[in-house]
Amino acid sequence: MLKILQKSFRWPLAWLELLFDKPFGPPWNPLRQLGTLAFFFFWVSAVSGIYVFIVFDTSVGGAFTSVEAMTQQWYFGSVMRSLHRYASDAMVVLTVLHVIREFSLDRYRGARWYSWFTGIPVVWLLFVSGISGYWLVWDRLAQYVAIGSMEWIDWLGIFGEPVANNFLTQGSLDDRFFSLLVFIHIFGPLFLLFMMWVHILRINSSKTNPPRGLAVGSFTMMVVLSFVWPAVSHAPADLGTVPAVLNLDWFFMFLYPLFDVWGPGALWGIAFGGSLFLCITPWLPPLKKARVPEVFLEQCNGCTRCFEDCPYGAVAMRQRTDGRPFEKEAVVDPDLCTSCGICVGACPMSTPFRHANKLVTGIDLPDLPLNMVQARMAAAIEEARAENSKDTPSIMVIGCEHGADPGKAQGRATRSLTLPCIGMLPPSFLDYALSGAGVDGVMLTGCNDCDCFHRFGIPWTEDRLAGLRDPYLRKRVPRERLHACWAGEKGAGRLTEELEGFRRRLIDIKNTPGDGT
Repeated sequence: MLKILQKSFRWPLAWLELLFDKPFGPPWNPLRQLGTLAFFFFWVSAVSGIYVFIVFDTSVGGAFTSVEAMTQQWYFGSVMRSLHRYASDAMVVLTVLHVIREFSLDRYRGARWYSWFTGIPVVWLLFVSGISGYWLVWDRLAQYVAIGSMEWIDWLGIFGEPVANNFLTQGSLDDRFFSLLVFIHIFGPLFLLFMMWVHILRINSSKTNPPRGLAVGSFTMMVVLSFVWPAVSHAPADLGTVPAVLNLDWFFMFLYPLFDVWGPGALWGIAFGGSLFLCITPWLPPLKKARVPEVFLEQCNGCTRCFEDCPYGAVAMRQRTDGRPFEKEAVVDPDLCTSCGICVGACPMSTPFRHANKLVTGIDLPDLPLNMVQARMAAAIEEARAENSKDTPSIMVIGCEHGADPGKAQGRATRSLTLPCIGMLPPSFLDYALSGAGVDGVMLTGCNDCDCFHRFGIPWTEDRLAGLRDPYLRKRVPRERLHACWAGEKGAGRLTEELEGFRRRLIDIKNTPGDGT
């Protein structure tokens, strides 16, 4: 059932991502930056909220008047109020899309359960912060929301007297209670920020800022919206009447009409039932985990590269235990590890050029050891070369489990190899594949650019090829015989197209006099 639900979300999202890639490019695609944009709009809402609070009169009688006075200042006060509202609305949309996208990509189970689990209170605090803000305007909408919220809480029976009684008659709400509402709206976002920090606490090298251009563009869009369609208030609250016509902010208030129809009990059932279901989703069904990497101390010199490259902080450096003359050794935490193999690609001992009957590296995957990868690559190279001709260059396509299937690119003189993540591939294997009696070209493929399933597989690979990150690809390797196509899961057509273009390029290289390949 969950798999069907994932696919139903994944198809439209994948289509939208590819659509947005064309005008924005992958780095600036907002659908690939949902989490960072949510952080960005939190800060926009927080900064604009500070200004709103400065000019706000924290009393029952002065609240509405102070907000109206701010709104009348069209060139600044109105813009700040509108930014405060629209940034909050945007954060709701981005957070919901972020949850749906991570679920559809199956990036919420295993070692990632912590971020998913701690994301549930983030959603609750986001709505508490937004709803409490609407109370403070103290117009008819605030009256409706405040009474509904208090009746919803009163149903639990945790207070001696119904809290909603404070909103029943004119004059029943005093400044002291109103100050409590102000307190809730101030400390709600502070707790929200704290939980957002907890949410990313176990994410290694987490990123909370969107690309600068995307941030500037998003902020500009919000400012323009604030001028064109400024946020306005309803009529002043009147506890002696029942609001009849209201313009709801559906991003925050979509449950209130259901409250009117179904009552508080049903709404608590939806809220708590939905939250509980989301909390246990990472274990429905239990994820069958691959075995975590093994560390071979006789090959480990404590260089820390696997520690630095692990996307999940699953590798720690501890005091040496085998008596060898190195200070540290790598230790893998199975609770944090996803068996992506990026640590294997980071190990400087992972080289197929070593003279040994069996390739042994400092850290290796038990289910796909590097000597098995080498054997498969050698067999694939031999098959590709056997079909090689002047007009059919031999090509090795190496990809990952979460991108376009490299096996579909197989054809005459073209063979493929699939890894858990492209970041598992040591650069020395590319040198091995292209040197001596190797293939004419190697094509790398995997997830979408800027959207690696294991976070750093693509950027670490690109940095290693560019000589920016150890272990780096040797300068002797001809870069013109290498090509990367980050096509993604739905990019089989693009992979085929770029493979054909790469093949034509290799034909030109082969037929160039003095090429020597």
